Amino acid sequence: MIEIPNFKNLEILNIVCDYNGTIAKDGIVLDGIQKLFTELSKSYKVFVITADTFGSVQTQLKGFGAEIKILSSSEHTKEKADFIYELGAKNTIAIGNGNNDALMMQNAVIGIAILGDEGCAKETLFNADVICKNSIEALELILQPKRLIATLRR
Repeated sequence: MIEIPNFKNLEILNIVCDYNGTIAKDGIVLDGIQKLFTELSKSYKVFVITADTFGSVQTQLKGFGAEIKILSSSEHTKEKADFIYELGAKNTIAIGNGNNDALMMQNAVIGIAILGDEGCAKETLFNADVICKNSIEALELILQPKRLIATLRR
């Protein structure tokens, strides 16, 4: 349980990350993600949701301790938002950067937008609770909850 004064009490069970632009660049996982996923998967279910634009997600995430969800519809924004609901929105943190992550951010108990090399879509930024420079910082917020508390308390 993470108690954030005058904001929310969180019981996080799931972490859902977008792939490209969030934890990967041009289909290649960023340095440091495997270590963080390995640590996070000890306490949470870690998911990566992606259209797999580069066809690399299965190979890149092998051994990371994350479950991969490949988008199958033509409505990625809705499919991502629905996935958050299926997992349990009140127990799920979402991390992303793209326009199709906007509803995922809005629906999750905490949305973390990444302002990385690909930038961040305006709607996703507006729907997020926290904005981080990169996915390493975002994942470390979860591992070091006092940082999350300091950012979100009122």
